[in-house]
Amino acid sequence: MLKVYNFKDLSTKAVEDLCKRNIDSNNNIRATVTEIIDEVKLKGDDALKAFAEKFDGIKLDKLFIGKDEIRNIASGASEESKQALKLAFDNIRKFHASQLRTEEKTETSKGVVCWRELRAIEKVGLYIPGGTAVLPSTFLMLGIPARIAGCREIVVCSPPQKDGKVNVYLAYCAQLLEIDRIYLAGGAQAVAAMAYGTESIPKVDKIFGPGNQYVTKAKTIIQSESQTAIDMPAGPSEVLVIADETANAEYVAADLLAQAEHGTDSQAVLVSSSASIIEQTAIELKKQIELLPRAAIAAKAIANSYAVLCSDLKEAMSFSNAYAPEHLILATDRWESISDDIINAGSVFLGHLTPESAGDYASGTNHTLPTSSYAKAYSGVSVDSFVKKITFQHISKEGIRNIGPAVEILASLEGLDAHKNAVSVRLKDSRE
Repeated sequence: MLKVYNFKDLSTKAVEDLCKRNIDSNNNIRATVTEIIDEVKLKGDDALKAFAEKFDGIKLDKLFIGKDEIRNIASGASEESKQALKLAFDNIRKFHASQLRTEEKTETSKGVVCWRELRAIEKVGLYIPGGTAVLPSTFLMLGIPARIAGCREIVVCSPPQKDGKVNVYLAYCAQLLEIDRIYLAGGAQAVAAMAYGTESIPKVDKIFGPGNQYVTKAKTIIQSESQTAIDMPAGPSEVLVIADETANAEYVAADLLAQAEHGTDSQAVLVSSSASIIEQTAIELKKQIELLPRAAIAAKAIANSYAVLCSDLKEAMSFSNAYAPEHLILATDRWESISDDIINAGSVFLGHLTPESAGDYASGTNHTLPTSSYAKAYSGVSVDSFVKKITFQHISKEGIRNIGPAVEILASLEGLDAHKNAVSVRLKDSRE
């Protein structure tokens, strides 16, 4: 079921090729997404309603549900599900609340004081996937740090369900987050709507949220062509498991399938120093996949996944850093000895009893993470993602006397006389 490669047989180019995923080599996805974006820009709400009928199979009279409808829908959630979502809410809030810190002021020279202050991004857009799977957990992962940061306006988009509403669990999460309106738009068209605005959906300053290749492509396009920023390229989902002879093959297979069931374009990679573990995991995959309601989806994802046999954990980590996984699981007793070698990863899960599913839902860390090797340069979503850090400085008479001459010299070196003069006129006054 898993194609197996031997690391010692792989050239540098072969490793690079294995690490490539979700490549739109013929620009087919880009062309489709560009058409969708252009249609939304041109026709606004009418385009969104047409896409809802085309992609979601629902004819919408209006593009949102309000506070009363959210309350009515949420009332259908069971007590058990509410308690689980509330536990996740509390843990995610605890972890993210610790990220909001006030920085101290620094006197760089006598009389020169510099510091940074946080300001929330005013208008943010949250995209909550709802295609083959509705993800209330993503709503919490995005909504909680947005609330902690203090964003003034939070616009939420999620695809309409077959009844033209939203999932009961999304509605309950909206109540926990004090969100009074959810817009019924999904896919690339939702991203376009939040980037450019329509009659119903406000334009935002930054868009957050994972999605399929079309959603991710839409985010990358609007980031380059509009004044709206994005959190990162996030999706389709992926996991890389580093396992040695101490690993439990049943656990490893379960972790690979947990990622594979997200979508047919997801990827699950096993990197192991044990040929036996790879063989046992393949057997477990076959056994477990037959029990999954989403077996067909998971099977297609596994067919596009693979295993790499390495000589040791150091070699395994070398491959992992080249792959730069969204999720990295260290299924080994020796995880403490190799965790410092991690250079590129979105989120890391240490030891045999730490499944990626825990981070997806309730441990507290954020599950909106960089994919497709973007973990080499991007971090996952945090409170920092929802704020700007503005620098401040104040210079006294003593301060301008201390650094003014150096600034005059540096301005002269660059031939910028007006820059020099802005200091010179102050120096003159400060010496009188």
